[in-house]
Amino acid sequence: MNHRLVQWIWHVKGSLALPPGQTSDEVFARLDPLFRETGTTRQRDGSRLSFRKRDQAAQDRMAVFDGGELRVERDAEVPVLRYHLTSRALLFCFLAPLLFLGVARLTVMVGEYNKPTPAEIAAKEKREEAKAKLPMSPIDKFLGAPAPEKPKKKDPKSKDNDDKPRPTAAYVFAGIFAMLYLVGRVGQARLVRRLFESRLSAL
Repeated sequence: MNHRLVQWIWHVKGSLALPPGQTSDEVFARLDPLFRETGTTRQRDGSRLSFRKRDQAAQDRMAVFDGGELRVERDAEVPVLRYHLTSRALLFCFLAPLLFLGVARLTVMVGEYNKPTPAEIAAKEKREEAKAKLPMSPIDKFLGAPAPEKPKKKDPKSKDNDDKPRPTAAYVFAGIFAMLYLVGRVGQARLVRRLFESRLSAL
């Protein structure tokens, strides 16, 4: 499988047009406070800046990203900031629904495997009916004990009588993580773009 076809899952790419004449030094000087957070290491090489984050603090506005690269390029004499960021958190949120769907499928398979056969169900019902037909002892009759009732047949659709393992919880968690991924993938891409724009436009 081509690695580029799946990079979009946890990679965030984008570009920002810069004012004409703005240099790389000016751009990175404005963005520098973002890369001075706890747990962040950075390396500058001319018009390129790379960074890595480890054990980043929750108050870090770029905490969701683990690393990336920013470059200042000239496109038809107009400077452009291009960025490429990676996030293991997004990758985890993408894979988590697949994991929970697998758990749900396994739960269904286990339930089907442990499901009693029609012959076993019929044999159990016969045993219960035989117990109900047993004659009452003279003592029970003397004491006025009620005769044993005939066991009721269980409704196969009844939830109270169905003790099979249910995949509902796994489906719920799969849905939660899928929603987290969609919101995070779109939201974080917009947030980081706005963050860069606000820093670059600051006086």
